[in-house]
Amino acid sequence: MKYKMLKYSTIRKRFNLERLNSDSTELANFTHFLQNSNEDIFRANALNYLEEYDLDILSAFEPSSIPYLPIKWDIPFPGPENPDFTFIDLFAGIGGFRIGAQENNGKCVFSSEWDKYAMLTYEKNFGEIPFGDITKISASEIPDHDILFAGFPCQPFSYSGRNEGFKDKTRGTLFFDVLRILEEKRPKMFLLENVKGIMSQNKGKTLQIILESLENIGYHIKWEILKSYDFGLPQMRERWYCVGSINPIIFEFPVGKANKPALKEIIDFSEKSPLLALSQFEMERIDFHFKNVGNGVERVKHDNSKYEPNTKKGKHGVYSFQKADGSLRFHVGDRSKTQIQEAFYCTLNSYSPTIIANRVPKLWDLGRKLSILESKRLQGFPDEYDFPVSDNQAYRQLGNSVSVPVVQAIIQEMKKYL
Repeated sequence: MKYKMLKYSTIRKRFNLERLNSDSTELANFTHFLQNSNEDIFRANALNYLEEYDLDILSAFEPSSIPYLPIKWDIPFPGPENPDFTFIDLFAGIGGFRIGAQENNGKCVFSSEWDKYAMLTYEKNFGEIPFGDITKISASEIPDHDILFAGFPCQPFSYSGRNEGFKDKTRGTLFFDVLRILEEKRPKMFLLENVKGIMSQNKGKTLQIILESLENIGYHIKWEILKSYDFGLPQMRERWYCVGSINPIIFEFPVGKANKPALKEIIDFSEKSPLLALSQFEMERIDFHFKNVGNGVERVKHDNSKYEPNTKKGKHGVYSFQKADGSLRFHVGDRSKTQIQEAFYCTLNSYSPTIIANRVPKLWDLGRKLSILESKRLQGFPDEYDFPVSDNQAYRQLGNSVSVPVVQAIIQEMKKYL
């Protein structure tokens, strides 16, 4: 029987896939089965979920036939029809790893993310609702795959001083869940990402336990600190990346590009929203700096009478200084004091500091902060990436994401060893 092509947007509307709550396992099973109808792991639960609905939208089709209907994936980022490898996306966020993998012709067979708003964004772009809390998901519920991706949160481990095994040392952390899935599923390779500070956490013991734990379950590993700036993004974002392989390989991380990207390359100069504008207070401080700098004055002192005398700003004053790249830094304390950064403004010809969940880069010469579109570009997301959430949530999600061009380049190198 020849079935009519069915749009994912029709399925999405009919089954109210935006109806996310604290436990969206049924919706996750359903969308995973639509994406992976050959996976028995999702089949029974997905069909049970379908039977709860009045399916008149699908005319005479039986519930069991739905996953086999030809689906038109009218979403921003559909998966490849003939993939070169499969992967799972743990701590998926908004799918930075997934975009990088799909650009390398990889197919996602499982995703997990606990944050409700990130799940909404993920589904909107990939047509799949991630499963929730990974600590409650058995490895047996995850399909076999070639590569595991995980940007796991950095958590301190427990050090009792006893002669504990690696599982005991990592238990209670989210890295433990990465470890148990790797140990049971045995993917050919993995790629982990974390903040640069993981190297120094607990005087290096955290990283030592992570590396020894991965080696203990049979993986050959190599890690490196890479800068997003070296991969064409005007952002000085340094992150720890670790590649592991079941087979011994001589893996080399990509070195990036030789060009020096600047923020002006990602700016939408037609953007005039007053919501992005710097405050009057900020603009007055910036103007004060440029009116008083020069003639031997490099570090401009600002009026600190508005601050309480017993505060650091009241005691030591606020100063501004323009760096060699044109960016403008405000700090507390003069050269004889401990300098505490109070505010930082980029310039069109420089790069931004790391975009994080609660900090959006600002440009003094543009008089505003970056828009959502520009923040997407700062992290290497395509312009067509869609955010169905508030701007505050979108900024937060982008700040928590991996930089797409970096992981895309690493995955391209990893493919050589699959």
